[in-house]
Amino acid sequence: MKSINILFLATCLFFISCTETDQDEATTSSTDKTSIENPMIKLSYPSSKEVKQIDDYHGTQLDDPYRWLEADTSAEVGNWVKDQNAVTFDYLNKIPFRKKIEERYAELFNYPKLSSPFKAGDYYFFYKNDGLQNQSVIYYQKGLDGEAEVFIDPNALSKDGTVAISLIGFSNDDKYVAYSRQDAGSDWQEIHLMEVATKRKLPDVLKWVKFSGAAWKGNGFYYSRYPAPAKGMELSAANQFHKVYYHKLGDDQNKDKLVYENKSNPKLYHGTSVTEDQKYLFLYVYEGTEGNEIYYKDLDKKESNFKPLIKDFKHKGYIVKHVDGRFLMHTNIDAPKYQLVSLNPEKPSTENWKVIIPEKKDLLQGVNSGAKKLFADYLKDATTRIYQYDYDGSNEKEIKLPGLGSAGGFEGKEDDTILFYTFSSFTYPNTIFKYDPASGKSDMFFKTELKFNPEDFEEKQIFYKSKDGTTVPMFIVHKKGLKLDGNNPTYLYGYGGFNVSLSPYFSTSRLILLENGGVFALPNIRGGGEYGEEWHQAGMLHKKQNVFDDFISAAEYLIKEGYTSPEKLAIAGGSNGGLLVGACMTQRPDLFAVALPAVGVLDMLRYHKFTVGWGWVPEYGSSDEAEHFKNLLSYSPLHNLEEGTKYPSTMITTADHDDRVVPAHSFKFAAQLQKYHKGDNPVIIRIETDAGHGAGKPTSKIIEEQADQWAFIFYNTNSPVKYLDD
Repeated sequence: MKSINILFLATCLFFISCTETDQDEATTSSTDKTSIENPMIKLSYPSSKEVKQIDDYHGTQLDDPYRWLEADTSAEVGNWVKDQNAVTFDYLNKIPFRKKIEERYAELFNYPKLSSPFKAGDYYFFYKNDGLQNQSVIYYQKGLDGEAEVFIDPNALSKDGTVAISLIGFSNDDKYVAYSRQDAGSDWQEIHLMEVATKRKLPDVLKWVKFSGAAWKGNGFYYSRYPAPAKGMELSAANQFHKVYYHKLGDDQNKDKLVYENKSNPKLYHGTSVTEDQKYLFLYVYEGTEGNEIYYKDLDKKESNFKPLIKDFKHKGYIVKHVDGRFLMHTNIDAPKYQLVSLNPEKPSTENWKVIIPEKKDLLQGVNSGAKKLFADYLKDATTRIYQYDYDGSNEKEIKLPGLGSAGGFEGKEDDTILFYTFSSFTYPNTIFKYDPASGKSDMFFKTELKFNPEDFEEKQIFYKSKDGTTVPMFIVHKKGLKLDGNNPTYLYGYGGFNVSLSPYFSTSRLILLENGGVFALPNIRGGGEYGEEWHQAGMLHKKQNVFDDFISAAEYLIKEGYTSPEKLAIAGGSNGGLLVGACMTQRPDLFAVALPAVGVLDMLRYHKFTVGWGWVPEYGSSDEAEHFKNLLSYSPLHNLEEGTKYPSTMITTADHDDRVVPAHSFKFAAQLQKYHKGDNPVIIRIETDAGHGAGKPTSKIIEEQADQWAFIFYNTNSPVKYLDD
């Protein structure tokens, strides 16, 4: 388990599961079923008051009439939320097949889900959900053949299942473990401690922690926290002065030793890791989601200070391993598709580096270590390849995977002899394998036993041209025998930012679409990391429009090739993907039937003023700077809504405890959209309570939200649903 905290501040959340599809249905087009014309459900939107608020951006005057909706804890905003939800859920409850979809999804979701085991001392730990438990339970067992017993059950900590627990670091002797507790989906963490063998909870409680692991050294650990926020501003105030502390086992938090702070720059994140041999502490400094500095400290020297290894924010990197006085580092310095290098900490300049795994044609998206081996994770056209090496880069061995898809794992301590990894694809449910590094042999460790036949479906990868001629890959999944006559409901999902790569993954929720004759499409648009840093940079800052052009071109390809039509096409994305959807629906409202912007960054002029939003400035730019203001204004979804336009049927989704992308983005966008929209089709907002940006969301809320999504899509594309007469 790595204790390094790599910041994924804009993430997609996937739920992995599967089900059976009847063979006869697999060769039936949606147009072979009885078509229906859904009656229009009349809507009367709640009143959203307007206030006088004029802002001057470098000489440009802009009105912000819904600024009051930024005060998400006020009673007035609370009433607005209740009124909007009343309209939304009244609409959703009138969709005749909505309840049937929820029942079907609950049926599909109800199967055991396991994580890969990971070893700590004599014990193996894993997460398991029996089927419909709100949170996965943490189990442990002595050895691989021992009897599993509950270590921590998060479901016992709250009635509604909104407490999430994660193990974040074991002491070097594996006697103690630190775990984080997050309530109601907030990014705020509390760190607690437990003695492993006895499951005895220790009195230590660390508060106001965010984006932190527990990097153990001796009888304590390093962690990162913010100062306590002002009362009432916990979920919206800008987070500043992220500091590193050392906590000694048994001490009160007020005794924790300050290890590192930067008083001159409050807008930095700090993460730490300690080498397995306990000799070095690494400090990772981020000014945002783009680039990082790395410092190290010799822990054998009591009064030693941090020394720089990489001192600029232009590149990315992390230390994989300490080997014989040298550090193995994964980095994109002089290698846009990344390389692994060995460096002497006393002579860290690039001319003294030794290349262990050189940059290649495919993206080296990460390197792990375990069992005295290195495991290189490559991405070839957005699908995983894994290679095993010795520490010096010799003895390359490709690990044969079950097919084209996504794999992860291959991590452990030096004395481990068995490692684990997972594999999945669009039609291959998440499966755990046990791997022997000595022999290179993989054995299936856990397979989900479900009534699902992957032969009923087909997945393919195509390549299409974007607006500027750039070739972009896209995955397409549907039933075999599907008629390409333009009448299939289609779900086009994207992200396009922060160097995040999207690769094949299995989803139970998606089966609701596929077994009803729908098409799932996932384009690997620019802004992501699928082809390295150049692909990422081609979709950030002043090149952000490329991201939207790639997504729009994907839609046009699907229509041209007969997969769907503008009347049948839904677009979706979350967080930065919510921005993607918001920008595309305002730029091409004619192209889509349904838009689903989830927890989206929708006010591009003020996003950096809330919680950790300032950390995204390297990706987007800031409206505080004139050159970036004009660019941001050109695509900001909130500011590009036009009065009198018929927009796609839209269901905005957000949550009241989202302190990553604060709900004010969605609130203001919904109010403006409802005012400007011309048409009887719905433009509604669904606001989840006691939930956040997505992490730790209980199963009950997942099922309800996904059922609402599919009901909204099918109803607003006039698509038949097989459950209607079940």
